[in-house]
Amino acid sequence: MVEWTDYERTTIADIFSKMDYEVVGPAALARCLIVYPWTQRYFGKFGNLYNAAAITGNPMVAAHGKTVLHGLDRALKNMDDIKGTYAELSVLHSEKLHVDPDNFRLLADCLTIVVAAQLGSAFTPDVQGAFQKFLRVVVSSLGRQYH
Repeated sequence: MVEWTDYERTTIADIFSKMDYEVVGPAALARCLIVYPWTQRYFGKFGNLYNAAAITGNPMVAAHGKTVLHGLDRALKNMDDIKGTYAELSVLHSEKLHVDPDNFRLLADCLTIVVAAQLGSAFTPDVQGAFQKFLRVVVSSLGRQYH
């Protein structure tokens, strides 16, 4: 079980309260697909992903980015049992979708970059530390089924 300080809980909730889900989710997923093109193999049904413009303009990428970001709300609401919260999703991604678990880390890194850009100077090293701890726990939970 992960131990969360009051500062971490408050900071993570504050980040999500300031996040524009309609912008951040699509931007983070698009960045991941552009920077790490091998991740595109899981999105074959999304149509044209041939270049950065096609990816950023793809409505299916945008929709899935929003879905992923809203999925993090579950972790936010269940910070004391993130692993349990994502157990079913871990099974889905490992056994049905066969997603390489390292892709969760790549997406988390891209999300951190997008959030940092959105928050600007408010994204201090302490804020980043809390946010990345949260994302590490989520990534570990999603990859749990693989172990």
